[in-house]
Amino acid sequence: MADGRVTAGTVRQPAFAGIALRVALIYVVARVVTTAFLAIAAELSGFDSRFGPEAQLADLVLGWDARWYWIVAETGYPTELPRTDAGTVAENQWAFMPVYAYLAKLIGLPFGHWGVGAFVVSLAAGYGASVALFCLLRERVDQNAAMWAVAFFAAGPLAALFQVGYAEPLFLLWLFLALWCVVRRRYAWLYLLIPLMGYTRPGVLAFALFLGLFGIWRFLRRDSDPLRPREVVHIVALGLLSVAVGFSWQLLAGWVTGEPGAYLATELAWRRNWIPGEAAFIPFEGFVSASAFWFGSVWGLPAELGYVALALGIILVAGLLAISPQVRRLGIEIRLWSASYLLYLLLVFFPQSSIFRLLLPLSPLWGAVALPRSTPWRAGVLAACLVGQWWWIYNMYALGNAIWQIP
Repeated sequence: MADGRVTAGTVRQPAFAGIALRVALIYVVARVVTTAFLAIAAELSGFDSRFGPEAQLADLVLGWDARWYWIVAETGYPTELPRTDAGTVAENQWAFMPVYAYLAKLIGLPFGHWGVGAFVVSLAAGYGASVALFCLLRERVDQNAAMWAVAFFAAGPLAALFQVGYAEPLFLLWLFLALWCVVRRRYAWLYLLIPLMGYTRPGVLAFALFLGLFGIWRFLRRDSDPLRPREVVHIVALGLLSVAVGFSWQLLAGWVTGEPGAYLATELAWRRNWIPGEAAFIPFEGFVSASAFWFGSVWGLPAELGYVALALGIILVAGLLAISPQVRRLGIEIRLWSASYLLYLLLVFFPQSSIFRLLLPLSPLWGAVALPRSTPWRAGVLAACLVGQWWWIYNMYALGNAIWQIP
């Protein structure tokens, strides 16, 4: 217990039931606040907004990427890639994985509408993710800090995603459960969770990198923490499974459409909204191009300043993951996952307004924010979360009419 880790037999069922109830109370209160924010945003929506002056809550649930998941559920995936007038691949369903879309369709069948199923899946998955996050953090920090971290997560700046048609809540549920399994060395469950992650939304390749780094760390510590052959087999097999699942969607898209680069071309279709003419995927190029784009083309600053900001940001984040006492308290698993996921984003993503949403898989780091025992600090963080949540909802749903107002 010196490292703050709770052993497998510590939490009994009654205690878990009490924890689930406390998390539910926090989650319900957070959802009431978010509903109020969304209702105000719908009321403020005007003619310039994507949702128009007569927007209703249901319109917001089905807005933005929810429309694509709805299309996937109703029509499936195209066998021929749509093209723009310039002949490039246009935006299409291959950018959206199937699990969330079809699960929402299944849940929505009794109600006669996909949107109801999407709302229910997001809401329930968000609660499940909150419970899983508590269990994950409780392995390393005390119960009070873990519960505060759940409050920050449930009421955070992107908490509206727990009530709209996005796959993030479901992905976070699988992810937090998977990380918890790694912490507790329950590897067998990962053979189910990894495919669920991989076909819910992109990101499972980051989990493959995480498993590789985790295996190296366990090997280096084998003298103090024995590494049994059975565990080696699991880590290697699960890493290979993650890689296979991660690339299988690209292979499937290529096979169905007859174009080997169908998936990457589809993803680049969104990037061309910011940088027209971008024709090929090059690792790391997205962040480099975006640094020049935002600093130079959008903000009118020297493009070189963007490169400096990018380098300093990488150094700062790496330093926090490596030496911050609060982050180190969370354990090597969360630190390695955070580093792996950030490296994955650097490799594949073009940073724009969606970057806030794509950072959600780093939510276990809320545990580090919750560690200071000062009540004013925790209350201040919670207040900042709510302010950030309203700012995000107002810009993405009440306004939603500028290049940087896309969730």
